[in-house]
Amino acid sequence: QVQLVESGGGLVQPGGSLRLSCAASGSIFTILTMGWYRQAPGKQRELVATITSGGSTNYADSVKGRFTISRDNVKNTMYLQMSSLKPEDTAVYYCNTGPASLNWGKGTLVTVSS
Repeated sequence: QVQLVESGGGLVQPGGSLRLSCAASGSIFTILTMGWYRQAPGKQRELVATITSGGSTNYADSVKGRFTISRDNVKNTMYLQMSSLKPEDTAVYYCNTGPASLNWGKGTLVTVSS
């Protein structure tokens, strides 16, 4: 079973940037479509972006043009570069396969506030 550990969250002002990382155990990571998800307070978890093993990407309309998903199959790590952050991006961010099929990690909290 692949295990996932998210990191990189924090407090950032509106308009700022953050880069999240998702470290995965196991070489199977390289063949999986992976995704970033987020869950804002009082809301359901939603899919933010996905990336295939070959590097094709898709984004939710709410983050398109501001977030960039990428992966390093050598390091078994996926990233989410977030720019032009808005208060509504505040959430706990998780990584998983796309669609989600693995146990959820603890996530990493992103707070966008002045």
